Amino acid sequence: MFLSSFEKQLDAKRRIVVPQEFRALAAGPFDGIVCFPSIEADCIEAGGKALYDRYLGLIEELEFGDPLRTALETSVLGGMARLSFDTAGRITLPESLCEMFGLTDWVAVVGLGDRFQIWPREAFQAHRAAQREAAREGLAQMRAQQRAAKLEVRRQGAAS
Repeated sequence: MFLSSFEKQLDAKRRIVVPQEFRALAAGPFDGIVCFPSIEADCIEAGGKALYDRYLGLIEELEFGDPLRTALETSVLGGMARLSFDTAGRITLPESLCEMFGLTDWVAVVGLGDRFQIWPREAFQAHRAAQREAAREGLAQMRAQQRAAKLEVRRQGAAS
């Protein structure tokens, strides 16, 4: 699993060193990763063959011509780049993606289990704060629903 977050400097040639742990996880048919504009956030989504296979499987579940399938094909497959590691473990990010997300200097490389994201450092700091708040609220709601369900089971058991 891609875990943790790292801050990396993007050099003048748009190269970053991918953390060693991430390089090992991305091992597959070629020595590198795939990346594309994230569907869920303003950042680059990246990973190895498992991520590619996951999206391809999702796309193939949909009927040919389905508008969602077309949107996923265009967004994911049409925006995908295959990036190889150089001898120093670096990848060169596509200029178009750097421009799209304002990647110029320091970036955050963020592990998300089966994938990772590459963000402008400051944008990720704001995103992380918003996600922490959403996680707190969501967890509180989930716990309240679980407590309510347990109380309902107890009431039904007592009424029997």
